[in-house]
Amino acid sequence: MTIFKFTAAAAVTALLAFTAAASEAPVPPAQSWSFSGPFGTYDRAALQRGFQVYKEVCAGCHSLRHVYYRDLAALGYNEDEIKAIAASVEVQDGPNDQGEMFTRPGRPYDRFKSPFPNDNAARAANNGALPPDLSVITKARPHGHDYLYALMTGYKEPPADMKMTEGMQYNTAYAGNQIAMVPPLSEGSIEYKDGTKATVPQMARDVTVFLAWTAEPEMEERKRLGYKVLLFLLVLTGVLYAAMRRVWSKVH
Repeated sequence: MTIFKFTAAAAVTALLAFTAAASEAPVPPAQSWSFSGPFGTYDRAALQRGFQVYKEVCAGCHSLRHVYYRDLAALGYNEDEIKAIAASVEVQDGPNDQGEMFTRPGRPYDRFKSPFPNDNAARAANNGALPPDLSVITKARPHGHDYLYALMTGYKEPPADMKMTEGMQYNTAYAGNQIAMVPPLSEGSIEYKDGTKATVPQMARDVTVFLAWTAEPEMEERKRLGYKVLLFLLVLTGVLYAAMRRVWSKVH
């Protein structure tokens, strides 16, 4: 699997997008995740469903600038499927021999296509707000995985005594409880390819798993390496102990 190369600037950008509200946001309820703990792994079925949610819902506003189409192999997609996914978008390339830019179907080595050509265009399409890139979003917020799930499932009717700013939505997980983003998920808004019922909690959980993977695709490899290191240290400890006993057995 290709390991994503994130720059420090990218991580800082994602972090700053949420820092202002982080100190005031309520602590989200803890969820159970398959990838938590020293032996945790990503659920491949959930990853593919989460990618489907991102592609059909989130990709209209949010980018994944640090993810390549070829990286989807880690989710269980084969080469032909990845080529088809990449070719479903048009990307800008060039310049050609005449010095002109041109568009072509996407290829596996391309980064995920961003929904807007630049940040100014993104702000213009979202009433001045810049939708954050989601590549490392689960690392940009305390309790990142739990927070994302709580945010996407936290849209409610505001209390009768709360005055809402025009254009804002009430959300129990967001700092101040007022958020500009409209509810991204609605019951049955997508049809899962594996037949899973697309409830709001299910879609929120699946896309959170997918975004946890985009932020830390090397997690499983890192844990496997950790097991090997611990096993090596355990064996080494046994060898050193045996050697010590043998050496000191001759000392009276």
